[in-house]
Amino acid sequence: MEIYHCSKDFPSEERFGLQQQLRRAAVSAACNIVEGSARDGESEYVNSLNIAAGSASEARCLTDLSGRLKLVDAETARKLVTDYDLVCAQLHAMIKTLLYGR
Repeated sequence: MEIYHCSKDFPSEERFGLQQQLRRAAVSAACNIVEGSARDGESEYVNSLNIAAGSASEARCLTDLSGRLKLVDAETARKLVTDYDLVCAQLHAMIKTLLYGR
């Protein structure tokens, strides 16, 4: 939700560029987690978590870029990048636990 909120005021020339790509990556990360959890089988779940981690990493990069381009204020960009770092770490920890146990 924060990605949608912070990207709503992007300039019109970014509507089909950075804004759309950032929003799609953020949504993709969440949807892949949900989709994977609904699948039957641990290997399919791990695969979906890997895809989610990739999308979260992409959203992190695009959020950082948005901050550097001053499309998002610096404090908001830093907070979101930190949030994505945490999400990525949690996803990788889940993957590692599913693959190798505790």
